[in-house]
Amino acid sequence: MPDVPKRGFSIDEFIRRLAAIQSQMSAQGIGALLLTTEHDIFYFSGFLSQFWQSPTRPWYVIIPDQGRPIAVIPEIGVNAMSSEFIQDIRSWPAPHPEDDGISLLTDALLEVLSRSVSSVIGINKGSETHIRMPLNDFERLGNNLSQARPNFKMIDATPAIRAVRMIKSESEIDKIRYVAQCVSNVFDRLFLFSDIGMTDAQLFRTFTTECLSAGVDTVSYLVGGAGRHGYDDIISPPSGRRLQDADVLIFDTGCTFDGYFCDFDRNYGFGSVNDAAKRAYQAVWQATEAGLKMARPGNTCAQVFSTMHAVLEKAGAIGETVGRYGHGLGIQLTEPPSFAAWEHTVLREGMVMTLEPGMFYRPGKMIVHEENIVIRKAGPELLSRRAPPELPIKLS
Repeated sequence: MPDVPKRGFSIDEFIRRLAAIQSQMSAQGIGALLLTTEHDIFYFSGFLSQFWQSPTRPWYVIIPDQGRPIAVIPEIGVNAMSSEFIQDIRSWPAPHPEDDGISLLTDALLEVLSRSVSSVIGINKGSETHIRMPLNDFERLGNNLSQARPNFKMIDATPAIRAVRMIKSESEIDKIRYVAQCVSNVFDRLFLFSDIGMTDAQLFRTFTTECLSAGVDTVSYLVGGAGRHGYDDIISPPSGRRLQDADVLIFDTGCTFDGYFCDFDRNYGFGSVNDAAKRAYQAVWQATEAGLKMARPGNTCAQVFSTMHAVLEKAGAIGETVGRYGHGLGIQLTEPPSFAAWEHTVLREGMVMTLEPGMFYRPGKMIVHEENIVIRKAGPELLSRRAPPELPIKLS
């Protein structure tokens, strides 16, 4: 088992994040940044809880353009939110149908804006984001603010938040590396607990148990499938199908440690898998190799995508691509940016990414391969353990 990183972060880490986001806010002219989602609030406050699974209560954190964040949260979360970094916590007895924290949130935002030269509130509005609060309450908040401060504006803060979260600290990278190594250990011994005749439900349950025993906190995402000489679906839960001779199996998992994800897959053959499937596996492995060579600071995501895509085209890929060949990774299973033809984000040191080329090599037959990396000055560092260059096959 790899060395277990220390849980949580130092106050210095949160102060660094605060300074970074306030710099971005200054550039956009934002006086107050309103956070409503689990991942943004966790990133800027350290508040980590599975209580987010309940949709009953909203949670808010306000980042002023100067000073520490303000939490406006249900009373049930005050103790969990309190820390050396988060000290200004305002709460209400939620749920409260008539006023579920909106008056308290309105007052806090107006207080922050009264100390700022800006009347602009930033909130996530962009792609790959959402606002986690009832739409009725969001509209009520806007009306409250307009009445109290007619010149206020609410703008999209997605670029500011994205710019800060995209670059990972070494402490963040340590957590992702750890969980990726735990899962790599499980993938390395998959043939010890899988065999022809097992149902996919049995395989999913056993794999989940193995990952938990290996040291991950949660198996938050586990999809996969198997089919004769290849599969046609990589995002479904178990169906009850039994593993058969000539099957190719894929498991794609996002496990977590201390709130941080790994996200990669592995392919396995059983019995008499044909040569076409083996060649397709080698093609996506080689495409990943090409991506590894290009994944360096200064290159764009589109350049990395094009390099991998050229390998797959040469290998005979048919039809449309899966849309992108990888993405950012961190406190969410998928984060910006994407390795896609339309994504011209420049790679920078400290970005944690997945390389995920995939191809249809025959109608209804596909192969996908994925690794986790961090962008370094001298070249990418693998966080997952590199898959073998040839399809692993368990002979019957």
